[in-house]
Amino acid sequence: MNLIVHSVYWPFFLLLSSMLLVMLLIGRLKVHPFFSLILAALYVGMFTPGLALLPGQSWINTALELPMIEFGVMAGKIAWVIALAAIIGAAMLESGAAERIVNDLLHYLGESRAAFALLLSGFILAIPVFFDTVFFLLIPLGIALARKTGKDYVWYVLAIGGGAVINHSIVPPTPGPLIMAETLSLDLGLVILVGLAAGIIPAALVWIVGRKINEHMPLPIRLQRSYETTQNSLPGTFFSLSPIIIPVGLIALSSVVFVLLEKIPGWVAFLGNKNTAMALGAAIAVLLWARQQGLSKSQLWQKVNKPLEIGGMIILITSAGGAYGAMIGHTGIGDGIKLLAEDFHIHYIPLAWLIAAIFKTAQGSGTVAMIAASSIMAGIMQVGPEMEFHPIYLLLAMGFGSVFLSWMNDSAFWVVARMSGFSEKETLKTWTVLLGLIGVAGLLQVMLMAWLFPFA
Repeated sequence: MNLIVHSVYWPFFLLLSSMLLVMLLIGRLKVHPFFSLILAALYVGMFTPGLALLPGQSWINTALELPMIEFGVMAGKIAWVIALAAIIGAAMLESGAAERIVNDLLHYLGESRAAFALLLSGFILAIPVFFDTVFFLLIPLGIALARKTGKDYVWYVLAIGGGAVINHSIVPPTPGPLIMAETLSLDLGLVILVGLAAGIIPAALVWIVGRKINEHMPLPIRLQRSYETTQNSLPGTFFSLSPIIIPVGLIALSSVVFVLLEKIPGWVAFLGNKNTAMALGAAIAVLLWARQQGLSKSQLWQKVNKPLEIGGMIILITSAGGAYGAMIGHTGIGDGIKLLAEDFHIHYIPLAWLIAAIFKTAQGSGTVAMIAASSIMAGIMQVGPEMEFHPIYLLLAMGFGSVFLSWMNDSAFWVVARMSGFSEKETLKTWTVLLGLIGVAGLLQVMLMAWLFPFA
């Protein structure tokens, strides 16, 4: 037994068994993801021989304390940004800023391009707003448009969901892409710019495939909903877009300046820091919220409590996932992957995609899949063979892997089904098929990009 535990294959056993543990706890036993990931991190620590002892601690105490230290490290990296992103999303919805963006897109593009307008709306709003919220916001408009035109309902539903899920999976500051960027030590501005660019082709695929599915499987509107303006007066277009454009622009500016000048001036580094940029975006969003609804200071901060509660739960889950992934790294799995890569020529990009896809399919959460996969790949990269391409392609691969299969264990599956009035079978034939195609197409695109533009 001692020979097995100290063999090069033991870390793979811990990886697979801990993955099964997470899937069992979340998928079968319905344990909260936070507790499931923490328990998995503790499990890995307890069965990892040769852990470097913490100062003054025994081996057993190290196995128990190290996951908590890794949890704190990850929380320190992402807590502020996720909390601010939650506030920006809530403020944009409550102030009418999100509604203004959608209305303007429909006005300028026209009803004949309604599917494209809805796709673009989901694509834009998913940068600061979580997927479920974007879908809740846009689906009444899709229903109203389909009722008015008498056609294309399935196309509208898939355009909304498809546009939102792409940026939700590959563009920060949504939690999954943010945690992947931090775990892989990637420049956030670069991730935003490349993520937006990498989302264009999958978004076009959503538009094309959504139309084809709509032609072959037209479905009636079964829900009695209408699209009603929630605000008496909506904010202007510029102010509505500011909470998105300003933080994304500042973070991206820092990366662009570095590429052009090979150094970053102090003031650019300050404004382009993710913590500063997101704080500015949140301040604008909150001020807009207060002005549009005439809120006093006490009323405003009372309303901010709700998105902070939501953000707090996301911080717990993402940090627990970071702890789990870090403990996988402590097993020495990177050495084993290095040997396999040398013997069997395993390519990192499909490996990263596959790990994320397996996690997503088994336990349902795309965010959990991204967190776990990125932590595992970070451990592999530390001691594995040198890559011939930029690690940002691993982030994109894992993002598309986390999209791959949405079925009954995925909350997004039920959001789309219930809010659209689709049956489970209809949702599988439409939504699940679309996301499967996006996931595979995304992988192929990333592999092509890494080959053409390795930037190693």
